[in-house]
Amino acid sequence: MNLLRTLAAALALTTTTLASAQGHPVSGAKVMDLTKQYLAAAPHRAIGTPGHEAAEKFIRDHFATEASKGNLVVDKFTAHTPVGMQPMTNYIAKFPGKKDGVIVLASHYETNYPLQSIGFVGANDGACTTALLIALGDYYRTHPPQGYSVWLVFDDGEEAVGKEGMVPSDSLYGVRHLAAKWSGDGTIGKIKAFVVADMLGWKSMNIDREGNSTPWLLDLLAKAAKTTGHSSSVFANEMTIEDDHIPFKQRGVPVLDVICYEYGPYEQNRGDYAFHHTAKDTIDKLSVASLQTSADLFVELVKLIDQH
Repeated sequence: MNLLRTLAAALALTTTTLASAQGHPVSGAKVMDLTKQYLAAAPHRAIGTPGHEAAEKFIRDHFATEASKGNLVVDKFTAHTPVGMQPMTNYIAKFPGKKDGVIVLASHYETNYPLQSIGFVGANDGACTTALLIALGDYYRTHPPQGYSVWLVFDDGEEAVGKEGMVPSDSLYGVRHLAAKWSGDGTIGKIKAFVVADMLGWKSMNIDREGNSTPWLLDLLAKAAKTTGHSSSVFANEMTIEDDHIPFKQRGVPVLDVICYEYGPYEQNRGDYAFHHTAKDTIDKLSVASLQTSADLFVELVKLIDQH
């Protein structure tokens, strides 16, 4: 076991070194590898299932260092859902900065409850952005934020539990709970930006200009794309989406939803894209190049928000 750990540490160091040598603080190849590991450990992550517990363990194991310092918050709560009261858990990994204020980067980590029936794994929808946040955590562990603190939120219950699809009363459970909790204890006043990562690994990804996002954060995303050479990967489409940023927007927090909702060819009969919420959302639809773009944009966004 010790030899395996040594080899794993050496591989991680090599990957980090290669990424740095290529000018990328966070390697897209590493995000892809973490996505594969996450899917292998917890392919089906619907709430209340063993797969969900495996997903939670995967996240906890990757933030053992933060937990040992008291910087991993395990936020347990119970939500009323169409299938009854369900226990849910948000995880918040904190990386302290030097300025007063917090930049929150968030992704949901569970999978859609009704889609258990089709063996849904959500490679793009939940898995790759969970991996992205874990990789960002590895980066901020060795490169502590020099501006605002960075908090990584792995939120639970983003997806609907009932069969009617995402409606206000049956979706966004984790962030609704967190926004209310942080409003009550005053934390919300410290948040400079709440940035959501969702569906950011598709080979043909082009990030939407999302209509519920705060305009100055959309401008910073465009600037981050230009700075990192990824302008061709953003804003080909405009869409307004009810995503994890909504409960924080409703409380006056600047928000940004970094998402490519258009996932596969559009299917008129479903009124949705072919790979979204179907059994086709699998690892073969993702690419290292898209994950590299996403990683570059998030690292640059944090820098730009610090300077705003």
